[in-house]
Amino acid sequence: MLSLAQQITSATQLPPAGVAAALALFAEGATLPFVARYRKERTGGLDEVQLRRIQDLRREISEVDARRASILDTLAQQGQLTDALRRSLEQCRRKSELEDLYAPFKKRRKTRGDAAREAGLLPLAEAMLAGRGRPDDARRFIGAGVPTVDAALAGARDIVAERLAADPRRRARVRRLVGQHGVVHSKAKKGKDTSQYRDYIDRREPARSIPSHRYLALCRGEEQGVLSVKVRPDLDRLIDTVLRDLDLRRGPWLGQLKLAVEDAVKRLLLPAAERAVRAVLKSEADDAAIDVFQKNLEALLLAAPLGPHIVLGIDPGIRTGCKCALVSATGDFVAYETLYLVGRKEPQSDGLIRMLRRHRPHAVAVGNGTGGREAEAVVRAAIQEHELPVLVVSVSESGASIYSASELAGRELPDVDLTVRGAVSIARRLQDPLAELVKVDPQSIGVGQYQHDVDSARLSRRLDEVVEICVNRVGVNANTASPALLSHVAGLGPKRAEAMVALRQQKGPFRSRRALLEVPGLGRKTFEQCAGFLRIVDGEHPLDNSAVHPERYALVERMAADLGVGVGELVGSPLVHRLDLSRYVDADTGESTLRDILTELDKPGRDPRERFEAPAFRDDVRSIDDLEAGMSLAGVVTNVTNFGAFVDIGVHQDGLAHISQLADAYVGDPHSVVHAGMNVQVRVLEVDRARKRISLTMKQH
Repeated sequence: MLSLAQQITSATQLPPAGVAAALALFAEGATLPFVARYRKERTGGLDEVQLRRIQDLRREISEVDARRASILDTLAQQGQLTDALRRSLEQCRRKSELEDLYAPFKKRRKTRGDAAREAGLLPLAEAMLAGRGRPDDARRFIGAGVPTVDAALAGARDIVAERLAADPRRRARVRRLVGQHGVVHSKAKKGKDTSQYRDYIDRREPARSIPSHRYLALCRGEEQGVLSVKVRPDLDRLIDTVLRDLDLRRGPWLGQLKLAVEDAVKRLLLPAAERAVRAVLKSEADDAAIDVFQKNLEALLLAAPLGPHIVLGIDPGIRTGCKCALVSATGDFVAYETLYLVGRKEPQSDGLIRMLRRHRPHAVAVGNGTGGREAEAVVRAAIQEHELPVLVVSVSESGASIYSASELAGRELPDVDLTVRGAVSIARRLQDPLAELVKVDPQSIGVGQYQHDVDSARLSRRLDEVVEICVNRVGVNANTASPALLSHVAGLGPKRAEAMVALRQQKGPFRSRRALLEVPGLGRKTFEQCAGFLRIVDGEHPLDNSAVHPERYALVERMAADLGVGVGELVGSPLVHRLDLSRYVDADTGESTLRDILTELDKPGRDPRERFEAPAFRDDVRSIDDLEAGMSLAGVVTNVTNFGAFVDIGVHQDGLAHISQLADAYVGDPHSVVHAGMNVQVRVLEVDRARKRISLTMKQH
């Protein structure tokens, strides 16, 4: 039996030594960000994607092993576990293979075959399979419960059909044929409103090539009771295949055996195969949808931050007014007012100007919900009229209302009205999207593809991993970060994050990374995992505000000494380029780690995110009624799917740039040319006002 490392190596084709090292590190409690960043020598430089694949396979193989152990235990208790069956079970690598072997031994409801055996028809069934005697022999089995020859033959066929369907190899082959040659057929259910699914009525598509997003759409229609979905193979071909497997020769039983095979295929093998094929299609579609969600979420989390500037956040409201909340450069709530900027003939622009002049914010962040474009226009006009040097930016408010009503928001802003918390969150999102979005359940941000139709546990696990990777890739200020942000730092978690903030509030800012060891529950193992991702601005050690891990401080001090300078003089100095890295290679430190250290010394604390650039919507286009085909507009990508990109063009209804319209050249993967949060230029192709659909193109020609 192959070891865990051997199975993963075989499935991924990754270097065996790297896989074994990664598994060992994970077993020791190392986190994925830590292994990817600080243990490159041990893993051979495996990146985040490869390490995540190793973790996923480790989980899948563990689930198969657990199911195998359960089946072995059950069969042993039943006294049905033979050495041959044990060997067969131990060779299985997939759950489906295990279930095929276990199927004949499962406790089940009484079947037609069971009834036939109870009626004494097993000898007749065995004679039929062996080709002994003739069908007329069925007369001998007429008796209680078997009134006629036809009844005897039917019972014998039931036994034969179940025996044929129980064979693991035959089940696997039928399942494979249905997967390879089956057709996904969707039909409308009678009496249902199918307007939403009119593109899927009486639709046929090969199972092996149906796009993942289309299959999830069919599943949703089926779940809503609007569609009926089946996977149907060429039934005659399937029956012929099973008949050939039996190698039937002409004889008196041939007709009966053909009937038994047809029954086995239609009643037993095909339904099981269809369930298995659909489970695979669903799993693969889930994987694709989760990948899309992951890429979109990662792009949003790593969106360019405005930075530490005073910001006025505006949560637009027509009937109840716009909630205007001011936050400091560090994101602290300062003041708020309710101003009626939209829905009235005379907006309260004077109140807005007074607020801007009093607090002098660097930018105004306007939520893009209902009334957002109108509020943004009023703010821009007022700022231009009074010639104030203030930036105006439209900010996505997806999930802001959920944050406002959350327990976390209650702890962060205990004395602030729920309606004002949304404006605070909008302002903070402009300052630092990552720090604010980690406070919201990723599934509430609205950047997925059929996110509510996929396996929720798998989706949540993957999104948590993405958040962790993004947070650690950027790094976190240990003295200003919220518990929500700190909880995603490698090795910390919610309890230690809360303890960090509590100690910070009690004793003041941390002066060094070593001081983190004073946090209750933060031992040396946790310190090893988290220290490199936490930043101490103006700390005691020059490297505390860098991505250089404390375990490498002595190495950097040696480098500085070799150049005849202090560590502080080396950080951010062109002197680093005079270092001969080969002098510092040893058994624990390779070129990969040394290059990372050199990069960090050259530009310490460098933020990997792009520079902020505000989108510029057209002031004369505020609703779908203002759109005309041919218009050129600025937009922001809000969501990327396998079939294209949705773009906010400032009309409260995102337009779709189909994959065929994303570039002049062929595009195989939309994520290769666009990402969520990206500023783009588009042209309107078509406007369907009745269905609220906007078709866009990014093509230049």
